[in-house]
Amino acid sequence: MALPGHAPAEPIYLDASAGPRFCLFHHPAGPCRAALVYIHPFAEEMNRARRMSALAARALAASGVAVLQLDLHGCGDSSGEFGDARWDTWKRDVALASAWLRARLGMQPGLWGLRLGALLALDCVQGDALPADRLLLWQPVLSGSGYLTQLLRLRLAGDLLQQDGATTSTGSLRALLRGGSTIEIAGYDLAPGLALPMDQLEAVALAPPRCPVHWFEVVAAPGQPLSPAAGRVASAWRDKGADLHAETVCGPSFWATPEIAECPQLVEATVNACREAAHA
Repeated sequence: MALPGHAPAEPIYLDASAGPRFCLFHHPAGPCRAALVYIHPFAEEMNRARRMSALAARALAASGVAVLQLDLHGCGDSSGEFGDARWDTWKRDVALASAWLRARLGMQPGLWGLRLGALLALDCVQGDALPADRLLLWQPVLSGSGYLTQLLRLRLAGDLLQQDGATTSTGSLRALLRGGSTIEIAGYDLAPGLALPMDQLEAVALAPPRCPVHWFEVVAAPGQPLSPAAGRVASAWRDKGADLHAETVCGPSFWATPEIAECPQLVEATVNACREAAHA
């Protein structure tokens, strides 16, 4: 559903390897002030966050920021199965979406990532491999290794429920991945080409290039600061010259809750940050 007086999102299919990638293009209302490629989170977090990403994309478009919501290979309405997904393919998908948006609007877009999508965005811009006008990070995953460990623990918990003793540790599951095996986790097939590159990424080592970076963390109570881990990453980035603006907002962990949840403060803060950056 579009906001009152605003055009609905336009479905787009981008030609890519192994089939098309589905996107939704949110036209900016009035003169286009900026543009963003949205990179969704991983697996079930993507589904739980659909409502919030749609609300924010519409609000940004209404404020003059064009948004292209991208379904990565093997996800959503793009081609392929989840087990076909590879980290390098996802990086090419982001570059493809960025190039399409730049050609459509005549301006360099930025990247907006949620959770693992934020870590993917940071990896994409390393070494200026993919120029970005700005980075918008929602609750970024700080450690690919730690995130993978959480996923593997879900598999171990499932094995325990099924009284299946084939795997006994996250180390043994990592060994299976290194040996070329695909692992099923909570209904998703996780291939080595996706898991192993993710396992090597740490946000502290992925300081963004010299573009504005807006980082938003959702906290349980008003006024809470960044978590200690996030604070350490932010400090390391600033030491390397990052133009970082970090902020916390109060609301539910909408990417993790079983029921669909909204965080209006996050949407409002995001729109305000983009508006302030445009004025600056």
